[in-house]
Amino acid sequence: MRLKCLVGIAFCAFLVGCDQDTLMKKWIPSGSEESARAYVDALRQGKFDQIARDLDPSVTDAAVPSTFAKMATMLPAETPRSVKVVGAHMFRGQEYSTASLTLEYQFPSKWLLVDVTTKKMGGVATLVGFHVTPLSDSLENQNRFTLAGKGIVQYSVLALAVSSLAFSLYVLVLCLRMKGVTRKWLWAPFILVGAEKLAVNWTTGQLSFGVLAVQIPCGTASHALYGPWTVGVFLPIGAIVFLNRQRKMTISDDSISPLAQGPSETEASAR
Repeated sequence: MRLKCLVGIAFCAFLVGCDQDTLMKKWIPSGSEESARAYVDALRQGKFDQIARDLDPSVTDAAVPSTFAKMATMLPAETPRSVKVVGAHMFRGQEYSTASLTLEYQFPSKWLLVDVTTKKMGGVATLVGFHVTPLSDSLENQNRFTLAGKGIVQYSVLALAVSSLAFSLYVLVLCLRMKGVTRKWLWAPFILVGAEKLAVNWTTGQLSFGVLAVQIPCGTASHALYGPWTVGVFLPIGAIVFLNRQRKMTISDDSISPLAQGPSETEASAR
């Protein structure tokens, strides 16, 4: 038991000690970030021919040179204050692999998001995607969890999630304290089960639904690294089933209890 506690404390300390940037770097293949930064530097310096030479043969758009020129105008000549990876997606197939990295650039006058996708096949790396998107603020600030400035949709889903979670926990405590409940070790986890997901993107307010989705516990809040928070609520089906079962058992016990008490005193004296 003591070993489990120490492992749990160590894991929590690891999560607290690692910020999003540190955790993100653990998933990035070696050399991918350096390669993506090199393409951005070449774009800032106007070395479009150098970038074009690395384009994958599948990229056949004739407007690529003019596109590079437009992208370059979005990059200021200022030295960036910070550059970090805020998104990464890797694919490894039998014939080739791809690496898609999203870099966030903080300049003194603006924020920029740069997406670079490279493909590696037969030991040769090529460029298959290159995009620049302006930002109003850092993704970390845009997607932070805050109650200020949200709409009725976000507040409603959050309230439902808290209520569903509180209800299932209440029924769980009720089950553990109730006498006469058989197989509590099976009922306890089942009570926490939720079904039919309703979720909201905390940043944008967009709703999503999960048909036949099952989750423990009934209320969740999660987010990907540098991504928006998603608050989800599930119907507390486990808690509802348990309460309904207990209600039926109570009604059944009340209906048979007079028969189990035997004959009344009047009937006994008459006999």
